[in-house]
Amino acid sequence: MNIRPLLMAAALACAAAANAAPYPRPGMPAAVDLGASAADQQITLTVAMKLRNTAQLQSDLQALYTPGSASYHQFLTTAQFAAAYGPSAATVAQITQRLQAAGLSVSRSSTTLLSVTGTVAAVQSALGVQLHDYEVPAAGTVPSYRFRSPLSEPQVPAEIADQVQGVFGLDTRPRLMPRYRHAVPGSVVGAPPAGSASTGSAPNTPDPPGQWTVVDLSQYYDVNPLYEQGLNGRGKTIAIVTFASLTPSDAYYYWSAAGLTVRPNRIQQIPVDGGAGAPSDASGSIETTIDVQQSGGLAPEADILVYEGSNTNQAFVDAVAAAADANIADTVSMSWGEWEAFDVAGNSPIITQGPVTDPVTGRPTTIRGAFNDILTQMAFQGQSFFTSAGDAGAYDAADWFPQPQFSSILSVDDPAVQPFATAAGGTTLPGPQTYPPLNGAATFSNGQSTYTVNIPTEQAWGWDYLSPVCALSGYDPVSCGIYPVGGGGGVSSYVPRPFYQAGVPGIANTAFGQALYQLQPSPPQFIWSLPGGYAGRNVPDLSMNADPQTGYIVYYTSNVDGFVALQYGGTSFVAPELNGIASLYNQALGRRLGLLNPALYDIAADGGAYNGRAAPFRDITRGDNWYYHGVPGYDQATGLGVPDVANLLQALTRYYR
Repeated sequence: MNIRPLLMAAALACAAAANAAPYPRPGMPAAVDLGASAADQQITLTVAMKLRNTAQLQSDLQALYTPGSASYHQFLTTAQFAAAYGPSAATVAQITQRLQAAGLSVSRSSTTLLSVTGTVAAVQSALGVQLHDYEVPAAGTVPSYRFRSPLSEPQVPAEIADQVQGVFGLDTRPRLMPRYRHAVPGSVVGAPPAGSASTGSAPNTPDPPGQWTVVDLSQYYDVNPLYEQGLNGRGKTIAIVTFASLTPSDAYYYWSAAGLTVRPNRIQQIPVDGGAGAPSDASGSIETTIDVQQSGGLAPEADILVYEGSNTNQAFVDAVAAAADANIADTVSMSWGEWEAFDVAGNSPIITQGPVTDPVTGRPTTIRGAFNDILTQMAFQGQSFFTSAGDAGAYDAADWFPQPQFSSILSVDDPAVQPFATAAGGTTLPGPQTYPPLNGAATFSNGQSTYTVNIPTEQAWGWDYLSPVCALSGYDPVSCGIYPVGGGGGVSSYVPRPFYQAGVPGIANTAFGQALYQLQPSPPQFIWSLPGGYAGRNVPDLSMNADPQTGYIVYYTSNVDGFVALQYGGTSFVAPELNGIASLYNQALGRRLGLLNPALYDIAADGGAYNGRAAPFRDITRGDNWYYHGVPGYDQATGLGVPDVANLLQALTRYYR
């Protein structure tokens, strides 16, 4: 694809963001306490109620995905799920009456959620908190923004605490990061020699790695046979959950530029909790753009629902619950995340996004628990959920606590760790990558004017392969900006191992001795430690091309630069790509896939999963994500490997007959 004419084809500009806070970034100025929130201000919270019959629920869910069981793939409607496992009418009435007695208005917003509205004064009295307003000053291109936060953890009234999973909306600070990455400045990705994608050699695609569109991905990962069968997503619905808004014309422009024919008006934007404000660079609108372009490009006839919420813990829960309760979308993806420890860390002076404390049991109830309940509902309803595994390699926390100011700690991303989500990891494509000196000099320290990295076969994405380029430019990996960029992966320290990963070769427990320290300024300060030897959820599950150096073209209307073509990568691409591919699978099978993971791990256990012309997976046995290496079978760098999409469909037919 010749992108130069496309760069000049439009000069659109979007309005500055309104009510759209920037996503969190390291190094932003400290928030300034503006004092107590106005007592008469009306605010709306979300109260997440716990599911019931949980022991039976776990057994029933496993049976739902076990071939041969009487309930195998007998998915439920929203009403059936609510009747079997949702909070009882008595529970809803008890919680409602208790909150109403505190002067709050209560309405049911979904199977597990209540919307609670009242004045700041009433909320503070009901939950035993003090709310303050804060402002973060502008820094560089990132505008200032305000948020509200409690001075202490809320206390749910004791008589209803054992039925409440969490209360969200007291803290309105931005919490989630998008999972895309820029290419290394100055890099030039060369066109690789022709080769066969099926054998893992250099891709022979219409566009070279680095300038990929969904057309290239479809050829390389063997999606085209599905199109030749007439599969295009027609009659299916894709959902995107996101926390920044979209300029829809960007998606239609991308599809047209890629030569795709799509139905007009296929995108429906659904605001959640007031919406995400106007599109803007600072809020992460390019993330939403990527998600819609990729998923909708791979399933060009599918309808697309874009659930757009503010970047808060409340919208995090509400947006996914909206997609679950509507139960219209067959497949759902989300490309935002955070270090999983943020959902359990309430006592650290630095990790300040914590849980609601249950005063009866003394145990924390977290956003992760509320989110798990909603994804459980999706799994029962047959909705597939895909999410990005992160772009900080095996050190997810580094997105918030970068080196050298902080120590490295093996860590993973939420919601990728959710047991009822398919976690999307990343690879680097084979071929040459040519670099000039990264410091602006004419030559490297060895006297050469360029340096070429040759990737012999598709490998786990970790930018440590760029270390020679950095070293010859006079940088170490941290100062060069390549550490620890790569495909997210590792082992959860808090989410137990799901049934479909039990006994899988390569599945690991958490490493010992993992602690986070603030190293600068001296002296070092302890922040957080993680349990060693824990049998946690392993991520990712599947991977595809995510390295920005071998990544994708994105067409995007920037509120700063106007309409631009950019080279990006990240696991943000893989989650919506799997979303679009799953839509094709749903159409082919004539039914919903539901949670894909049990079938994926069962198929991978077959002796022919990685061998022969009909192999559904291609094993990734090279590269690393700065800690975990690509090895035969499952690994925490790329999961089960990368799919051969057409072959995987044939393997899936055994599970959906």
